[in-house]
Amino acid sequence: MSKEATVYAIDLGSTMGECHSGRVESDLDYGMRYIYDKMATTMSSTRTTLNTGVIGFRTDDTDNPLGDEGYENISVLQPLGLMAMTQFNELKEKIKPSKTESGDAISAIVVAIHMIEKFTMLKSGKPASFTRRIILLTDGQGRIDDENLGDIASRINEMGIELTVMGVDFDDLDFGFKEEDKSLVKKGNEDLLKDFVEKCNKGVIGTAAEAIESLSIPKVHVPKPYSPFEGRLCLGDPEKYPETAMYINVKRFSKTKVAKPVSASSFVVRVSSGEVSTQSSHTLPVDVEMVDAPSTDLSGVKTARTYKIHDPSHPLAVNGKRDVDRDELARGYEYGRTAVHIAESDENVTNFETIKSFSIIGFIPFDKVWLSTITRSLTDSYKYQKYFTMGESCITIAQQVDDKSRLAFSSLVNALAELESYAVARIVAKDGKEPQILLLTPSIEPDLEALVDVPLPFAEDIRMYRFPPLDRVITASGATLDKHRYLPSDELDTAMSEYVNSMDLSTFGQDDEGQPTEYMPIEETYSPIVHRINQAIRQRAIYGGPIGESADVLKKWSEPPAELVAQSTSQLKKLMTAADVRKVPPKVKGKRNRREIITPLSGLDVDALLLGNKPKKISKENVIPDFKQMLIEPETDEVIVDAVNQMSDIIRNLVKDATGDHGFDQAKEDVRVMREHMIEYEMPNLYNNFIRDLKKRISKGQLGENRREFWIKLRIAKLGLIDDSIVPVADVSPEEATEFYSLTSDLPTRSRER
Repeated sequence: MSKEATVYAIDLGSTMGECHSGRVESDLDYGMRYIYDKMATTMSSTRTTLNTGVIGFRTDDTDNPLGDEGYENISVLQPLGLMAMTQFNELKEKIKPSKTESGDAISAIVVAIHMIEKFTMLKSGKPASFTRRIILLTDGQGRIDDENLGDIASRINEMGIELTVMGVDFDDLDFGFKEEDKSLVKKGNEDLLKDFVEKCNKGVIGTAAEAIESLSIPKVHVPKPYSPFEGRLCLGDPEKYPETAMYINVKRFSKTKVAKPVSASSFVVRVSSGEVSTQSSHTLPVDVEMVDAPSTDLSGVKTARTYKIHDPSHPLAVNGKRDVDRDELARGYEYGRTAVHIAESDENVTNFETIKSFSIIGFIPFDKVWLSTITRSLTDSYKYQKYFTMGESCITIAQQVDDKSRLAFSSLVNALAELESYAVARIVAKDGKEPQILLLTPSIEPDLEALVDVPLPFAEDIRMYRFPPLDRVITASGATLDKHRYLPSDELDTAMSEYVNSMDLSTFGQDDEGQPTEYMPIEETYSPIVHRINQAIRQRAIYGGPIGESADVLKKWSEPPAELVAQSTSQLKKLMTAADVRKVPPKVKGKRNRREIITPLSGLDVDALLLGNKPKKISKENVIPDFKQMLIEPETDEVIVDAVNQMSDIIRNLVKDATGDHGFDQAKEDVRVMREHMIEYEMPNLYNNFIRDLKKRISKGQLGENRREFWIKLRIAKLGLIDDSIVPVADVSPEEATEFYSLTSDLPTRSRER
């Protein structure tokens, strides 16, 4: 496991306390979103090899190992070392804008280099094996000394340091950000830092907005390679038939493994100094909030188990039961309603004795994949189906230090590929472990030749169920009917096929060149359970308080894309016509002399009440539900227009009155709901007129100053114009919709009030 030494150099100058580009938080708080998240990720890993240090420059004081001369207003806030929540909370108190503008960013990098060099040096004077990083956060408003930049860059390259410069509101054409009315000082500092980073072999510079936006994309944890088997892969029995059998020294690694969310641990709050509640975590009377409590107020919970038997005659019995020691227990197996006792000395008879092995049983062609279980003869076999796969896959490679095995293994893999065949093998990972049957397929890449395997079922693992056929009807007399009212017609088959093709996700996405590509690639399909709990823990650990909404990327696959649904509307209508889909009439109310129909206890027809009392006005407290109810079976187009107008007024007021992300997030969600419904009703002009008016008001400052961040949120969420590729009746082209996102208006800058 590699060691890492990361130093964060943070600009704490007075200008970092100002707010720019329509934000309502200071530049320092804005940039620290990324750094705090990185620190929290480091702490959550609990790796003792991850070391973190923090330097502040443009600080009121000077406190660094290089002294005062040339390194004024630079302070070490956190020495390099392990960071725990205690140090993290202390650090947060120090991360505040100073009252000075003095302090050099390049000098801070030199101090960081010194810290890393000293920390990663062995006693022998040689550098240890470390991954070295420096991450610089600045707004580029302070004075930067441009002397000896080449020597400093050479030292960075010599030590193999990865330098990342994150500038608040730095121009980045690739990301699509350009700050208007940039000062000459900041412009010059940006150019200087870019030239400096280009001299570093592992240097990267970018705008803070891009780094912060990347936080919403989950980071996939790449686990350390795990080898469940290392030994011989045999073809035949080398012990019985040494002349004809062969073996290859191989190593098997996990290929896929289910990612599980982190589990919570049980704690209790200390009752008083030196005392801890003795209750079990399973019997706590109320839930205890763990995160907000100081770590010193928590104590781990240890579980204890007691064993009791029914023995009313025993003198120590309580309520007819007495305790027994664990040593008095004996193992038994249920046999019907009887317990069969097997002593410890005889327990080996219940185990199937196995010896560590990995042997090939045989080979089968790709086009005739047959599975023969070890419980049946080779002639009595099943055809292999994809659902036979029993678990996680592994990959087998030859031992890298054995040239003979590498040559033999390469021959085996290439032979399977050329003959288009699989191998069936039996494996026992270690002595005494249960055997598995594997299906191995060849995998050939430019730098790797391997066998990828999946476990196969035994006969007892397969559950066979019989259901009536879908393509024919068998009558009670045994006759087979191909035409029946329960069978789909050719017209219905064609309509269903066209609808399925119209909902194809494999070509719905677009690559960088605008060409059709996979919409839902596996590498971009993240587990919402795993990453949501990580996001919640990280946010609560850093900021405390309420936890925000899940990232959009985690909710992306919760429903089909609205554009694809709109495109397939015509095919869906054809399918409904072919299938004769009709609205089910409401149930007839019970009449006299007819069996009573079961009704709710309240006797109310809820659906009729909801439709009969649709709101005519959208309330601010219940915006989205009221909007959706108004659009349920609208009688005329005027109802839709009225609903859109009311929603538009509410959105504009939310943006105007917003004092933070909460107001912006609510307004963005309202915009998203309106856009989806206008796509569904094929009335794009209503939405397009609204979004054009909203952009105009934002650019002119009619909704208040500094509303650029809300427009950035709409751009990131892709809530722009509805073009004719989404709804054919729209009067906007995809190119016009893309250009519409640009907002080039001059935005004012203000200082945060202190």
